[in-house]
Amino acid sequence: MMKILLLNGPNLNRLGRREPHIYGHVTLAQLENRLASLAEKEDCRLKAAQSNHEGELIDLIHQAEDEGYGGIILNPGAFTHYSYALRDAVASVSVPVVEVHISNIHAREAFRHQSVVAPETIGQIVGLGLFGYELALQAIMKNHKGVEDDEA
Repeated sequence: MMKILLLNGPNLNRLGRREPHIYGHVTLAQLENRLASLAEKEDCRLKAAQSNHEGELIDLIHQAEDEGYGGIILNPGAFTHYSYALRDAVASVSVPVVEVHISNIHAREAFRHQSVVAPETIGQIVGLGLFGYELALQAIMKNHKGVEDDEA
């Protein structure tokens, strides 16, 4: 059974209450439960974690590799734009990472347009709301199966 880590960064513990006009009314717990159910249907086990602390996120990324996780769904929050330490953590592991953002970071304030993390991921999903997490889960599962599906 493949293990997948769902990792959310700063302020995402406020989902459902934080700027609902941007992020919606679904809570982080509801999102985690929804994704865990979807993963279970695909014979995957989802572990969810959230932290407002950069070092803790880095430790969880390293731990995912050490514990044989098949992929990481990562919403780095504001760390996206300036955390070279988080970028280096993603680069330091062989676990495939998909970066997710609920809002379209490229259509918001200029400081949000660049991700220092994205170049080290297998892909970035932005602006599709919470559905982006579901797409990231699918991408990790497909990546785990390999590209032979694309060659058929």
